[in-house]
Amino acid sequence: MTVLTDYLLGMWVLWLGGRLWRQGRRLHDRAIGDWSLVFIFSAVAAFCGGTVHGFPNLLGGIGSALLWKLTVQAVGIASLCFLAAMIRSMFRGRVRRILLAAAFVKWAVYAWWMTSHDAFLYVVLDYLPSLLFVGGLQAWCWLRQGRAAGRWITLGVVISLVAAGIQQSGFSLHRHFNHNDLYHVVQMAAFYLLYRGGILLRQLP
Repeated sequence: MTVLTDYLLGMWVLWLGGRLWRQGRRLHDRAIGDWSLVFIFSAVAAFCGGTVHGFPNLLGGIGSALLWKLTVQAVGIASLCFLAAMIRSMFRGRVRRILLAAAFVKWAVYAWWMTSHDAFLYVVLDYLPSLLFVGGLQAWCWLRQGRAAGRWITLGVVISLVAAGIQQSGFSLHRHFNHNDLYHVVQMAAFYLLYRGGILLRQLP
């Protein structure tokens, strides 16, 4: 079942990302463009992860290892784009440049670390700070400024945190619907909320 939910998540997120990409191109807005890349690279991770889970015998040991490396690296790039989109939409000038540089360094450290590690826990530890940073900023925008994007993105971040907790807990509804399957389904809802917020983002001049 895990391969099916992985592929369903990948198709759903890729479709949403394509819509965001087209809007970013139409508006010439880099914040929306970066936000769309969150979805596109997350879809890559879902497709690759599903293939690893579903066809280990076909891939063999080396094939599975390489495809899993691509999976975790795609999530890392998605996390970087998540931060970049938010930084572009919230900060200007020197502060923006410093924060973008910090986000890039964070990604580079993660990418290097994952060349020799495989546990999904490290993936969670990388994107958890990104979720908290973005969620905190958008909660402030929602509660203090009444921005609609803030509401959608905050809710999306909360649901993503719930999904991560489910994945790490090992909780299963059924032997054919385990914690990974439930994680994928909950993430589908989270990505929809993030999409609704993403279409309202705009890069500050």
